[in-house]
Amino acid sequence: MDPQARQVPLFWRIFLLNAAVLSAATGLLLFTPASVSTAATPAEAARLFAALAVMLVANAALLRVGLAPLSRLTRTMATVDLLRPGRRLAVTGNSGIASLVRTFNTMLERLEAERATSAGRALTAQEDERRRIAQELHDEVGQSLTAVLLELKRVGDHAPDEVRAELREVQETTRNSLDEIRRIARRLRPGVLHELGLTSALRSLATEYSTRGVSVRARIEPDLPDLAEDAELVVYRIAQEGLTNTARHARAEQVDLTLRRTPGGVELLVRDDGRGLRGAPEGAGIRGMRERALLAGADLTVGASPAGGTEVRLRLPARTPEMGVATDAEPASLRQG
Repeated sequence: MDPQARQVPLFWRIFLLNAAVLSAATGLLLFTPASVSTAATPAEAARLFAALAVMLVANAALLRVGLAPLSRLTRTMATVDLLRPGRRLAVTGNSGIASLVRTFNTMLERLEAERATSAGRALTAQEDERRRIAQELHDEVGQSLTAVLLELKRVGDHAPDEVRAELREVQETTRNSLDEIRRIARRLRPGVLHELGLTSALRSLATEYSTRGVSVRARIEPDLPDLAEDAELVVYRIAQEGLTNTARHARAEQVDLTLRRTPGGVELLVRDDGRGLRGAPEGAGIRGMRERALLAGADLTVGASPAGGTEVRLRLPARTPEMGVATDAEPASLRQG
């Protein structure tokens, strides 16, 4: 017979605990000098109430001990986050509560695996869509604006002097729009990452964001271990999202972007001197970083930096399992402190 089938249900455990306490109290009344006359005297009533108090205290203590795993399970169920995997309850004893805890832990493992699979598919689809949009921006919109520029130049060469200056302004506006579209396409599909590698891509990212009113210093060690292509994309995307959050929300003047070797792999740091998180709720950007870190088997921490702003710290192992994320233009947990 299955040992779990012989386990005593929770109801009967509580019943037997209470019965044991009451039986002990009855035995005391039957087999000790403690007794009650037909008309209870004040002393006898006092003894009975004292005995009742002792029984209640003993019953409460036993129930607290017996149901403690259930209380821990309730707290865990209220606070569990599938983006912080690995949290499990200790299974003790062979009671029905232990069986419930084991079932809950098994359910968490299944949910974490299913979420990792679905998140990998979602990120794959997201990167594929980014690649498609970037390609269309480059091939369709970019070429159309280039043709407009050439036509404006041709018309301007033959236009009267009074309209030539206005045509030059239109040319400049069109050229700026073309440059912006190219920047958007590069952010959507980091071609420099696949062509020149992670170091060049991060330096290019720092240069790009330095033109947005914030100074970004890139400090990248030269002897970094080899990373898989999908792992490099995880590092790049998290650095990109960290700089984007800083540019949009931090009101920072200085950002340090650091990539260095660690004993087990690499560590990415994005630190700013802005106003910090200030208890703000976690947004889609941070949750997206957590998704990517989870798929890479990495540890991501978002918290306060030594300069008083925000720090994003990613620790990535040098060798990662297959993440199931497209790598041509695609891409343990996180703690927010």
